[in-house]
Amino acid sequence: MRDQRPESSVRRDGVSAAMGIKPQSPWKLACRRALRNRSAMIGLAISLFWIGCAILAPLISPYDPIKMNPAARLSGPSIQHWLGTDLYGRDLLSRILWGAQLSLRVGLISVCIGAFIGTVLGLVAGYYGWIADEVIMRLVDAMLAFPGILLALVIVAFLGSGLNNVIIAVGVGLIPSFARLVRGCVLSAKEELFVLSATVIGCRTARIIVRHILPNIAAPLIVLFTLSVAWAILNAAALSFLGLGAKPPTPEWGTILSEGRDYLRVAPWITTFPGLAIMSLVIGMNLMGDGLRVALDPRMKV
Repeated sequence: MRDQRPESSVRRDGVSAAMGIKPQSPWKLACRRALRNRSAMIGLAISLFWIGCAILAPLISPYDPIKMNPAARLSGPSIQHWLGTDLYGRDLLSRILWGAQLSLRVGLISVCIGAFIGTVLGLVAGYYGWIADEVIMRLVDAMLAFPGILLALVIVAFLGSGLNNVIIAVGVGLIPSFARLVRGCVLSAKEELFVLSATVIGCRTARIIVRHILPNIAAPLIVLFTLSVAWAILNAAALSFLGLGAKPPTPEWGTILSEGRDYLRVAPWITTFPGLAIMSLVIGMNLMGDGLRVALDPRMKV
């Protein structure tokens, strides 16, 4: 397997070994760089906060997120309802906490779909080349001709509205990014000596790809995966805001925004707080992704 550390790090490890000091692995060095990156730690803290809210929502939400209370309709923030209530008297804090579950689930599942299909296509195109490369990359170029949100809108219009269809649509929109990234990394990695050596000694293609190439392109994939989760959450919320995603009374952040847009003058908290939740989670994921990019790239300094 290829050692991705720069030449200076390799020399230092050689000196350390000669002095009896055990050298650190590239992943440990990456963790140390990430811990020194303040932006990455802020992004990680924000992301962990919302993940914790999503996991603990059944325990910490003060009210049932879909139970209506007409007597408390459009109530502002108070001791009983910390973030106020919506037009049906439902507690906004409870709906935002439960909405974190849906938003994170949509983001993670859709990115997993896009990452899996895009990685497979990129591996095939980059490793085999020729006709496979031409066919796959022309298909990817055709998908890239559409902006991600527009492509998702087309897919949802074809499949029909609904949260599951939004997950599929957002996932398909992520395929081109992963396919192009993986193809470029594979084209570079397959010319390295460790891949050529494995080919010469007769290793099977599947073994070369899984055991030698994939581990060496894991770092950029991890970074793209993290950044894509933020993109997926934002686009899923946008589709739900347009009425193509989760349907009322489902406590999804985009749906809550859509329900409150007609009450901006009399009850601005209905849109303000879910909007802040979306913004904070997306910023947190982006900060964490940028921090991982710096930490996993040995050519960059923190």
